[in-house]
Amino acid sequence: MTHAPLLVTEVVPRSLSAADVATEHGREWLRARYAREGSYVRLNMITSLTGSAAGEDGTSETLTSRIDRGILGVIRRDADVVVVGAQSVRAEGYVVPRTARLAIVTGSGRLAGHRLSLEPGAESDRVLLICPATVADEVSRSAAAYGAVVVPVAGDAHLSPRAILDALAARGLTRVVCEGGPTLAAQFAAAGVIDEYCVSVAPVIEPAHAPFLSVTAEGRPRTEVAGMLVDEAGFSFLRLRARE
Repeated sequence: MTHAPLLVTEVVPRSLSAADVATEHGREWLRARYAREGSYVRLNMITSLTGSAAGEDGTSETLTSRIDRGILGVIRRDADVVVVGAQSVRAEGYVVPRTARLAIVTGSGRLAGHRLSLEPGAESDRVLLICPATVADEVSRSAAAYGAVVVPVAGDAHLSPRAILDALAARGLTRVVCEGGPTLAAQFAAAGVIDEYCVSVAPVIEPAHAPFLSVTAEGRPRTEVAGMLVDEAGFSFLRLRARE
């Protein structure tokens, strides 16, 4: 049985190399382009052409595509931990990665409404709940239902991205992918802790009620393009690296 090809072309650097990422060869081609050595913090997000983090259903599900999900898998595969805000887990549901840990950041400690599922082979104790130390007891009681590990961090309800990263590094988790949502992404960008922005741009015009990344003129990140892929559906997949 033949499969429909999922062709992706590299335009930056201008190799114009292309691969069918539905094949194992194509997936290896994709992994080579997203490979990164050492410790890092990546932000991985999807946006419409108008900058919205959500499609018509109010989630990113109506923006994403098979290729975008494939790139998500490649980025997660190389990471030690995926960091996501509790609001995103409530709004969209979340799948615990097979290899990387999933760290959910909650300032309030309220976990009601979370929708977590496991990839085949993933274990529930791979979920970390990062919270202010002041609500750690409350989170621990809620965490029992998830089999999750509570990671208390000094600070108030607005946890510092650097404090979050320090808590992860103390557990040996130094290859970090932040997947938002928009509030957490903006906090990480404002703190200047992101080494690489991996941004999928969907060919969709959608009212930007929830910008995928809010920045100020004074705090906007200084970046340069490290890579760009395009597919035949009109998606583009950018990698922007922070400049010193």
